Amino acid sequence: MSEISVGELLVRCLQAEGIELVAGIIDGAHIPMVVHTAKYGIRYVNAHHEEAAVHLAEGYSRIARKPGVVIGNPGCGTGNMLAGVVSAHAEGHPIVAIGTLRPRIKTDPNRGGAWQAADTESMARPITKYAATVRQWERLPEMMRAAFRAAMTGRPGPAYIAIPDELLLEQVDADRLPPIHEASRYRVTSLGAGDAAAIERAADHLAQAKRVFIHAGKGVLWADGAAELRALGEHLGACLGASLGARGVVPEDHPHYFHPFDLAGAGLARAEADVVLVVGGRLGEYDGWGGPPMWGDPAKQVTIQIDSDPMSIGLNRPVDLAIVADARAALAALLEAVRARGAARGAPPDLARYREKTGETMQTGIGYLGTPCTSGANPGKMVMAVRQHFPPDAITVLDGGNTTLTGVAFHPILSSPSFLYSVKMGYLGTGLPFAMGAQLAAPERPVCLISGDGAFGFHVMELETAVREELPITVVVAVDDAWGMEKTAFVALGYGASDWERRGIDLASVAYDELARSLGCHGERVERDEEMEPALARCRRANESGKPALIHVQVDRELNTKPPGWEQFRAARSAQGY
Repeated sequence: MSEISVGELLVRCLQAEGIELVAGIIDGAHIPMVVHTAKYGIRYVNAHHEEAAVHLAEGYSRIARKPGVVIGNPGCGTGNMLAGVVSAHAEGHPIVAIGTLRPRIKTDPNRGGAWQAADTESMARPITKYAATVRQWERLPEMMRAAFRAAMTGRPGPAYIAIPDELLLEQVDADRLPPIHEASRYRVTSLGAGDAAAIERAADHLAQAKRVFIHAGKGVLWADGAAELRALGEHLGACLGASLGARGVVPEDHPHYFHPFDLAGAGLARAEADVVLVVGGRLGEYDGWGGPPMWGDPAKQVTIQIDSDPMSIGLNRPVDLAIVADARAALAALLEAVRARGAARGAPPDLARYREKTGETMQTGIGYLGTPCTSGANPGKMVMAVRQHFPPDAITVLDGGNTTLTGVAFHPILSSPSFLYSVKMGYLGTGLPFAMGAQLAAPERPVCLISGDGAFGFHVMELETAVREELPITVVVAVDDAWGMEKTAFVALGYGASDWERRGIDLASVAYDELARSLGCHGERVERDEEMEPALARCRRANESGKPALIHVQVDRELNTKPPGWEQFRAARSAQGY
């Protein structure tokens, strides 16, 4: 009789799901799993913090379009991990989090005083689509299927499985194993194009409309439907937009595209549209909840919404036609149907008039770039130097407050999937692990993180992980020695330096280039605009040898408190919706 451990059985379940990456922090409880990962073609990445491990898995998941898997050690490690799961829950990332437990005889239920005992299943339930504890090894494959089914069905999201450490060590008869099924054998892996009659009705509306606005959410990226969406928009002569999280689904230099910060131009184009097509998005707070003034009155427009999640249909804006479908398949079917109804149209009607409004927004950015610095570099020019240095298919990660606003304003995204940011949570500290996960998913593509110094401090030790795992990312840290967005908020509320200085808004000066070098990275320091390009070039040469690189950019502190996009950010969030 041959035997395997339950830990190896769990790894077999992961292999059946096509999992290629697991992250965590090694613990004695994990050893029965981790020792088997390489044998089944799975890479294990040992991080410095379990929350960062989740963010790493999120970055990997977004670029690879596959579920990510994270392991947390009993009690405290799983608690750290669940902090990261909050991000996956908000952003809609399919992360399967596996938490280990100390022996059940002490902890299930907790006797009181047991070491590292915690009811992590109950903690996980509100922030996951599925949470359960494995108590019999025979049910492990079934419960792993339940976790992956939940994570990958409808709007993606996290799932949680808890398993006692002594169960992972248990040896079981290999001939008595319950069946392990591939994904296609037990869950829907594609909804297809949806109801054919609904596609035909949508095509009628779109073909008959004079003005069409197409808005893409992250669901288009998950479905790999960017090419179909662009082709549909170009055939219809439609104006095109995307949620902040879906940047790149339409290249941001496309003549029909309206930037998320372009509330004036995009708002007018949406208000005047006869038909609004929303694909793979829920129209949340950044989208003005899909209502005036950022959108037209749905009583006077036809709204068509395509989504894989029925719970997202009509959530924040009423719809006239709902199609539950895979975004790529539905867009391809719509494209075929509208082509059958007429020839391609060319540019959208009144595009030049809408662009006049766009120009008003652009003047703010031009003025920012032209503002003289009293000390340090111009944050906008810093971001533009990064964009000019990296190729169009580079993956860009943003993290921080004002630095993110500046990054969105001055760094167009030209391909997909190529952009990562914690949109729904603004979850500081995600940037570095997001970038690492993206590099693991796409080792052939350059990855650059642009982060504020406050946000970067959350998980700075993951630089050592990047060195150890040979992840040649480039990190640009905009350093103003402060919580910059909080300064901006103080100013907006009429307070001054004397108010924020008493509250720890200013930070001690840290030489991030020296810190990076101490952890094994290449480090650079920039204090003037003209120093950026040579520093980036030296970083790229370091990247070619497999080494991560970091540039400490000392930015103008005063200018950094007035980022472009701040007013648009506030205006978008002030909308109430329906």
